[in-house]
Amino acid sequence: MNAANSTFLVLSSILVFFMTPGLAFFYGGLVSKRNVVNTLLSVFMICGLAIMLWLAFGYSLSFSGNVGGIIGDLKAVWLHGVDLTALTPTKIPNGLYLIFQMMFAIITPALFVGAVVGRIRFKFLLSFIICWSLLIYYPMVHMVWDNGFLASLGVIDFAGGTVVHINAGVTALVLSIFLGPRHKFGEQPEQHYNVLWVLLGTAILWIGWYGFNAGSALAMNDIAVQAFLTTTVATATSMMTWMVVDMLTKGKPTLVGVCTGTLCGLVGITPACGYVTVSGAFWIGLVATLTSYAFISVLKPRLGIDDALDAFGCHGVSGIVGSILTGLFASKQVNGSIALNGLFYGGGFKLFGLQLLATAFTIIFTAVVCSVIIVLLRRVVKMRVDEREEALGLDQGEHGEVADYTVPMSKELSDIQHHSDEFKGQLSQLMNHRERFR
Repeated sequence: MNAANSTFLVLSSILVFFMTPGLAFFYGGLVSKRNVVNTLLSVFMICGLAIMLWLAFGYSLSFSGNVGGIIGDLKAVWLHGVDLTALTPTKIPNGLYLIFQMMFAIITPALFVGAVVGRIRFKFLLSFIICWSLLIYYPMVHMVWDNGFLASLGVIDFAGGTVVHINAGVTALVLSIFLGPRHKFGEQPEQHYNVLWVLLGTAILWIGWYGFNAGSALAMNDIAVQAFLTTTVATATSMMTWMVVDMLTKGKPTLVGVCTGTLCGLVGITPACGYVTVSGAFWIGLVATLTSYAFISVLKPRLGIDDALDAFGCHGVSGIVGSILTGLFASKQVNGSIALNGLFYGGGFKLFGLQLLATAFTIIFTAVVCSVIIVLLRRVVKMRVDEREEALGLDQGEHGEVADYTVPMSKELSDIQHHSDEFKGQLSQLMNHRERFR
């Protein structure tokens, strides 16, 4: 066992796990006050659910056997027969690699929760995540990161452009379409619960993303350092790009906009971070943000799709851009393990074409299977809350909890003040009567 590589991957796994509560803060800060608890719970409960699914079926379906190049088999259910001490090519224990991949299985379904907050039934979401993990996520992991057919073609995805972001983004879009818009959608802007939470969540996500991207090198080596650097460059570029565009189009920058731009850069560089130069990272960050900004600001309102927190606009669109641009900017000089250079580095159109193919396949595969899951599942479990519960808020309707007790406390204080005024009035009358008797 290589102690340095193993220590590095332990820390990376912790960082990736930390991203999920960070995402809970990010989404929880963006939603309305009446849906905060539901949003936090919908994201955070996936930590437990995804871990159990991964140990029971996920690792086996992702990395055990090969059925038609699409999915693994069930020989390693509950890790049966898995040698956790066997060493991978980078000299880390197989059990540690299993843990690292398990963290990806947690954060990925949490991403599409942002599209459906405020109107999806918790039981349906829970059931959907189980089906989605089994039928969409694990097959995508196998096809891209194990010995599946996309990997055999030469498709490259360093840390999850197709497996994580396009996959989750397209799922968010499909769920939004099937759910339909929120009642009174677009009539008035929703008030964010806590913008400070949005900044906190963004900071946690950015920090955690270094485990996500640099950790995918699976060793403390030059590739990990390059992934760390390109992640930083692309994210900084995206942050500043979104802020400048906001200033040019709206006259002022916003904190939510800066945080959204930051997220777009993190997403866009993910599939390319271990393959591209610093200049490639700059252009990926720039193009990913401009594309996501255009979709969210221009195209989405015209389509009338209610993706509540722009899960597709950020993860789907920037993930698509990053996956495709990997075929332009990938360089064997940066990472000698890849077979082909990108188009801009003399490799011709082959890698670019493969990245287009993988991107298109991921979109179609996810959209079709996701639609089938929804159509079948909603025959058994009701998908959407009713109008009354939506107006009341899912915090009370689904969970019987509220995030902010300011309103109830204010009402109690108001009642106390009212009774105090009544008491003062009665006391004044008594004093007046006393003076008359004198």
